[in-house]
Amino acid sequence: MIIRPATLADARDLCAVVRRSIVELCVEDHGNDPALLRAWLRNKRPETAGAWIVHDMNRCVVAEFHGEVGAAGCLRLDGAITLNYVAPRFRFQGVSSAMMRRLEALAQECGNTQCTLLSTATAHRFYLARGYVDNGPAESRFGLSVHPMRKVLGAP
Repeated sequence: MIIRPATLADARDLCAVVRRSIVELCVEDHGNDPALLRAWLRNKRPETAGAWIVHDMNRCVVAEFHGEVGAAGCLRLDGAITLNYVAPRFRFQGVSSAMMRRLEALAQECGNTQCTLLSTATAHRFYLARGYVDNGPAESRFGLSVHPMRKVLGAP
């Protein structure tokens, strides 16, 4: 596995990973409710992913396995992690943890001393285990409850 900067050529695959992860791995959050899924997936399109990749304020990365994109992450320059999704077939192989280490390193390279994110219920335990703490009450996004979280980063 290599984690590398995402390019426009990755937009379709990045989008597919995000969509599969939401549909198949985040059932605890959407409960297979068609309306919730539609709302959550509405902006998960290749053209939107391409816009995330090229946006000046983002650093998007992908985890690649022998030419296949298996995970996607995105960091805003202010230290907010906006994407961390893994394809279902790569779950529980350390990919998400490696992605978080890369995103946190990017945040430090950008001069940040902390990272913030909005966690789904599905991922909440994952982030707690990696040193993130709740940072305020749950919020509603796409009709889902999300948990604002933050982590103070160590020395680079």
